[in-house]
Amino acid sequence: MKKIIETKKAPLPIGPYSQAVEIKKFLFVSGQIGIDPESGKLLNDNIKIETEQVMENINSILKASNRDFGNVVKTSIFLKDMENFEKVNSIYSQYFNEDTSPARETVEVSRLPKDANVEISIVAF
Repeated sequence: MKKIIETKKAPLPIGPYSQAVEIKKFLFVSGQIGIDPESGKLLNDNIKIETEQVMENINSILKASNRDFGNVVKTSIFLKDMENFEKVNSIYSQYFNEDTSPARETVEVSRLPKDANVEISIVAF
């Protein structure tokens, strides 16, 4: 059975989708951008701060489903500019270590919602 996961500690969806969907033992988290859930503002002036907010939004959703980054098996990173790869990776790597690093791809895209610079989605067990 499918269960919708929602928390006010992460931004509410900006379209017809859920923050996350749990089915059996898996959690599928929708792409998160750097929206501060308290203010509703996109923090896109500094890519490191924006990435930290993205990761904290994911963390809040994981916690709402009684999971943490150790449960993440797959991530997808979408960048507006691949020149930001190292900066994004430096923040992203603070949430994983060699024992918990998931499978991943990083792709450059022409545009992201609300003109974000980075969007990350995950799959966890």
